[in-house]
Amino acid sequence: MSAEPHLPLPAELPLVDEPGGTDVDLKTQIIRFTLTGGLSAIVDFGLYVLLLKAGLPVSAAKALGFVAGTTTAYLINRRWTFKADPSRLRFIAVVALYACTFAIQVGINQVMYYAIAEHWWRVPLAFVIAQGTATVINFVVQRLVIFRIH
Repeated sequence: MSAEPHLPLPAELPLVDEPGGTDVDLKTQIIRFTLTGGLSAIVDFGLYVLLLKAGLPVSAAKALGFVAGTTTAYLINRRWTFKADPSRLRFIAVVALYACTFAIQVGINQVMYYAIAEHWWRVPLAFVIAQGTATVINFVVQRLVIFRIH
């Protein structure tokens, strides 16, 4: 009985450990991170609202939106914003960071959702406050720690 061949992993996944660091200046990183964040927020918020309308609980809808949005952000930021090669250690660090910001973002969204009176702007305002907090944390940690990993 022969072993079945495995399909190759996508190129974005960290297949090898490479030296870290980046030669992209701070201004360029901020602009690219903001643009990437905007696209990722559209993915996150769009899925969040869609799942809310489908009847999912607030936390479940936000969690799934977050996962989709942060996956989008990581793949674009690694290649474009920070121009970093794949690295297992960096990938593990990003997963740990996203786990922390996941808890922070979902928690803040939940608190704000129920703290704000029921108006048409409750969902977007809760989302923006939670997203903004997580975005600042993500940029600082990615710039100062994760994309400097060697």
